[in-house]
This record gives sequence, C-alpha cells and structure tokens, in this order.
Amino acid sequence: MLRDAIGRDWQCGTTQVDFNLPERFGAFYIDADGSKEGPGDGASRDLRLDRALYIGILIEHYAGNFPLWLAPIQAVVTTITSEGDEYAKVVAAAARRAGLRVDIDLRNEKINYKVREHSLKKIPALLVVGKKEAETHSVSIRRLGSERQQVMPTDEAIAALVEEATPPDVKRAREVA
Repeated sequence: MLRDAIGRDWQCGTTQVDFNLPERFGAFYIDADGSKEGPGDGASRDLRLDRALYIGILIEHYAGNFPLWLAPIQAVVTTITSEGDEYAKVVAAAARRAGLRVDIDLRNEKINYKVREHSLKKIPALLVVGKKEAETHSVSIRRLGSERQQVMPTDEAIAALVEEATPPDVKRAREVA
C-alpha cells in the first residue's frame, strides 16, 4: 500500500481481470494466424488485465507538478524577441548535451503568454533568452510557481539544472562511493 500526498491509499501489487472494458474500448488483438480478434467477433471472450501503475500514483502525488529530476520536460528555452533565436538554439543544444530534457519555444508570442502556457504545462524551469542574454552568454531562469527570475551565465545555469535533475538515488549512491 502506498499513500499519496492527500492521504489516499493505493494498492499496487495487484492485477485484475476486466471482462467489461474490452468491448467498451473496442479493444482487439491480432491472432497467431494474423486475423483481427476482438469484441463481438464471435471468438472467445476477450479479457483485459489492469494493474495499478506507480506513475499514476506519482502524478497524483505531485499533482503533475514534478520535481525537475522526474519531469518529462525539464526546461523550455524560450525567447523574448526573435533577436534571441540563434542564442536560444545554442542554449538548448548545450542543455541537451548535458543530459537535460529540453524543448525550445521560438514562437513570435509575448513572453507573458509563453510563461503562462509553459506554467500550465507544469514545466519546472524556463530559460529565457533575449538580446541582452545573447550578448552576455547568460539566461534568465524562471521557476514554476515563482514570479522571480535569476540571470546566470548559461554554463552555470545548465550545471545547476543538471545537479537538480540528478535523481535522489543517484545522489545517494555518489555520496556512498
């Protein structure tokens, strides 16, 4: 049994047989002879096996607001104006080389719109690049849920994000070694 952030208990070690949902979902499978078998085809009764997945529990526990190490997209590099586009590509490439899961947003939209959109997607970090950041080889980091921004040299910002993106078990293993 696992308990999530709002006190619900989840049983995770089970598998259940579902006789109903294959028909409702229109589920099918390809038989050994290559024919399509599924609900209502006159074949033997189709079954579906369900199991509780830890990822579902994690989504519930964090309400989708994952820590950086767990987030599917850890950061988005975005621009204030098109003057920062080329440097934003450099920043995104460097972040990817460092092992971060990064997207890039070069759309011609207002920065407040981009911040809101990526916040709704619960992206943990935005690396904002404008003309000034491109000239000084820096980024402005904006964290999910914070109104503040921190301007840092790009290499320092990426190093800090890489450290934060390291899973806890890997950090513990490093400390022991």
